[in-house]
Amino acid sequence: MAKDVITDLLERVVRGEVTIKDARAALSESTLTEEQMEAAIDHGVFNPAEPGTVISASLAASGASYLTIFFFVWGVFWTLYWGATTLYGLFNKWGQEQLSYHLAMALTTLIMMGVIYLRFVIPDKIIVKESMNKFVPEHPKDWKDYKI
Repeated sequence: MAKDVITDLLERVVRGEVTIKDARAALSESTLTEEQMEAAIDHGVFNPAEPGTVISASLAASGASYLTIFFFVWGVFWTLYWGATTLYGLFNKWGQEQLSYHLAMALTTLIMMGVIYLRFVIPDKIIVKESMNKFVPEHPKDWKDYKI
């Protein structure tokens, strides 16, 4: 995708090729009308993307953080604990309330792990795919109609 002037300028500031003071000076004389600003915002929000465009291809910021890893270790431990106590209770004829509590805690822990996985681990990547028209051709008959 083509980069606009502002994105290019910001990337050059990050790389250290342009100072912040020079970047501010370059942008100080630029003006945008309210209609141009609305058009720029609406362009990114309401225009359909071209087929094959990668909208965002970066991993979530904390996908490999220690807190996420710690949460998954914690979740595996408690899921195994609640699952094992559910099985133990089944073999020792515990009441339904106690068994359902242990099963619910195991499932709740799994659900929390799934939410954290979806939110913080899976990359934020959307690839716009071109949809093709579905067409099923009509096949000629390969049998004969016999009249009696």
